[in-house]
Amino acid sequence: MAIAAACVLASCNNQAPKMDEKSQSSDSAATEMKIAYVEVDSIMSQYQFCKEYTKILEKKSQNIQNTINQKGQSLQAAAVKFQQDIQNNKYTQQQAEAVNAGLQKQQADLQALQQRLGNEFQTETDKFNEALRDSIQHFLASYNAKKKYSIILSKAGDNILYADKVYDITADVINGLNKAYKSKAAAATAEKKTEKK
Repeated sequence: MAIAAACVLASCNNQAPKMDEKSQSSDSAATEMKIAYVEVDSIMSQYQFCKEYTKILEKKSQNIQNTINQKGQSLQAAAVKFQQDIQNNKYTQQQAEAVNAGLQKQQADLQALQQRLGNEFQTETDKFNEALRDSIQHFLASYNAKKKYSIILSKAGDNILYADKVYDITADVINGLNKAYKSKAAAATAEKKTEKK
């Protein structure tokens, strides 16, 4: 029994992977791997496309908020006036019900408007995020054709606990993105001028 148990343990030890040993193939892959990272916050604050689109989205968000607030205040004032008129016996039962129904419809319309504007804003934000992702991926594909990085990571906040600055290609990426965006914007402006002629 003891010999059988010893044989089983020995075979288990032979089959179990050793955690402290590294395979030679993974060592060679790690030495050949070329890694870089990009600071996402810097792209958001320095990439011209992001800066312009962020302003557009902020303005749109503010306009939505102003519209909803204005209509909400108007509805609130109408509801207060209605309550005062009820207390002063200005309405018959039938008139009061009609005014109340009108106020409820305005409330429902306001909620529908808020929902519709919120959906439109979300669609616009999604469109921006997709365009941003596409522009970064398109740029990195051409950028990496020469640089030959195995992995390019996005660093946002502390999602990467430590990274040596030597692997930071943020400045290169921002400069390249802005250069590409500037030439694209110039081409679009030139196209509009030719269309007007």
